[in-house]
Amino acid sequence: MAWSFRKKREVPAGLWTKCSNDVCGKMVWGKTLAENANVCPECGHHMKIEARRRLEMLLDPGTFVGVGEDIQPTDVLRFSDGTEGYEQKLKRTAAKGHATEACVSGHGRLGGRPVAIAILDFSFLGGSMGVVVGERVALAADLALEDRMPLLVVSSSGGARMHEGTLSLMQMAKTSAVIARLRAAKLPFLSILADPCTGGVSASFAAQGDVTIAEPGALIGFAGPRVIESTIRTTLPDGFQRAEFLVEKGFIDRIIDRRKMRDELIAILAFLAPMPDTPLLAVTVGAPPPAPEPEPPPAKSKDKAKDESKGK
Repeated sequence: MAWSFRKKREVPAGLWTKCSNDVCGKMVWGKTLAENANVCPECGHHMKIEARRRLEMLLDPGTFVGVGEDIQPTDVLRFSDGTEGYEQKLKRTAAKGHATEACVSGHGRLGGRPVAIAILDFSFLGGSMGVVVGERVALAADLALEDRMPLLVVSSSGGARMHEGTLSLMQMAKTSAVIARLRAAKLPFLSILADPCTGGVSASFAAQGDVTIAEPGALIGFAGPRVIESTIRTTLPDGFQRAEFLVEKGFIDRIIDRRKMRDELIAILAFLAPMPDTPLLAVTVGAPPPAPEPEPPPAKSKDKAKDESKGK
């Protein structure tokens, strides 16, 4: 008797995705997940999403103009972890997806309103902040200052990039300084925290928004729980670094579902900044106040008008 075996059919990658929520863990059809903004339809868990996809979800179609895309990271320190050099790691990471760095920045329109925007991409080296990431965030803030428009920054990062040493830590001061200039110019800065937002990013520009928003369940903090507990020698409550705990303590202003984020941002900006065809509520620091409009002449009464006509 001849035996015949069927060749095992391989399932193409990307057709199914397992929910990253340990409590759920359900398999989700890739197309369904994409249509649901990478939010699990079973449990509502917000999974990671690429920066370019976020741009498409937030900004008006066809309005985004990038800035700083010609600035690329270099291996100035000749860093190596013993198995692979930093330059090789950059090339290998860029070959996996469409991003060449962990930040996309530029300007566009949100509900018809011009905005400057920067989005960190966790898929590129954990969204770590190096020299180029800091520069692109600063360029987005400079655009906001130059054209007097709001700044939006979406942060999803593991912190400063160790491959660039002290140069990466300097970006904390650089980005904080440009945010201070925005505040002095009274221009709105909305900081959106996605899972995870930790390290030097959470300790610098990400925590300095005029309005700080987080996605549900986002992990937000500087160091890990074990490091904190061993340092302060205190047992901390469960979930103390999650968005739901932090909004109760006032560190975060609001928690907004990713699928509603665009509409909510439009509503918030309607309060903080007027549309382009009306003067801004805030005046640039140091600029002279606008001249008051001349008052119209008082209206004449009918009796006075008759007397004047008789006199003529």
